[in-house]
Amino acid sequence: MKKFLKEAKGHLMTGIGYMLPLIIGASLVVAIPKLIALCFGITSLDPYADGTGIWHVMKLIENVGWTGIGLINTVLAGFIAYSIADKPAIGAGLIGGALASSTYAGFLGAVIAAFIAGYTVRWAKNHIHLPESMQTMMPLVICPFLATGVVAIVMGVILATPLAAINTWLVDWISKMCQGSASQLIMALILGAMIASDMGGPINKSAWMAGNVLLAEGIYQPNVFINCAICIPPLAYAIATVINKKRFSPAFRETGKGNWVMGFIGITEGAIPFTLVKPQILIPVNMIGGALGTAVTCLLGAKGDIPPVGGIYGFVSVTHGWAYLVGILVGAIFIAVVASLLVDFNDDTKSGSDDVNVDEIEISFEDL
Repeated sequence: MKKFLKEAKGHLMTGIGYMLPLIIGASLVVAIPKLIALCFGITSLDPYADGTGIWHVMKLIENVGWTGIGLINTVLAGFIAYSIADKPAIGAGLIGGALASSTYAGFLGAVIAAFIAGYTVRWAKNHIHLPESMQTMMPLVICPFLATGVVAIVMGVILATPLAAINTWLVDWISKMCQGSASQLIMALILGAMIASDMGGPINKSAWMAGNVLLAEGIYQPNVFINCAICIPPLAYAIATVINKKRFSPAFRETGKGNWVMGFIGITEGAIPFTLVKPQILIPVNMIGGALGTAVTCLLGAKGDIPPVGGIYGFVSVTHGWAYLVGILVGAIFIAVVASLLVDFNDDTKSGSDDVNVDEIEISFEDL
């Protein structure tokens, strides 16, 4: 069972990895026309859905972005199925994802459909043996037919109604949590601390994956906090190497230059070399800074009305994007000041380096 769960997590992460470029591209295509309109005092492009002129063009462009966002479940399910059983499963996975959207089974339905499609194809490959002359029918006809048929029966007939009910309940509950000021603040604090805790490790990834799950359900607010927290630790140590140079060795000051880029695009792993010097001190500092930054972002009113894009530049996809930027800056400055006061990155550089094999540090770009 443990082996299956580990394998299933890998397939899920593959699906999310393929889904992310869709989310980022579509979100920016929605956000940029809105941003241009706001510069001219236009808060909504909906009144320009019909007619002519530049704002009608902007509305048409925005609609293309929303079309992409509507494909989230479809793409997710298709590539989870592809990860499990390669090309013969992708068609049934795409159909299952589209079915999950149309029946309101949501993200949960898309994932279930993907696993049904993928493992049906895997079973067929292992148990159906055709003559050599008919082997080409397996990937083109037999496997897609069986997988699509099973998805149709299980997802279209048996699970559509109960999954829709479960999904509706979950979405309503999380939506209410996002609307309440106190509950939203608690959510921001928890997500910020989780993201900054192990910088790409299992706790970070759990929060990150939860945010992407909610994106597929049209709940965007948690990802505002997640994207904010992702930028804070690497940016913090970049700032620290500038404002308190004497506390950092030349090697760390050089590493800090790269952290400007990692903070800008949102790669928390950039903070790992610094944190490893005194993890017992710096991990709590990072967590407090991440939680503080997301709390400030929440209290100042940053809103995820569309799927937010990660990185500092993601402020263009956030309503009240200035609040998003302020939250990142507050969290980063807190870590930069406190970390450099509590830890001397000159004295402990060697001890920190000796304890860790650099080859064991996995740098992941899944935060993007």
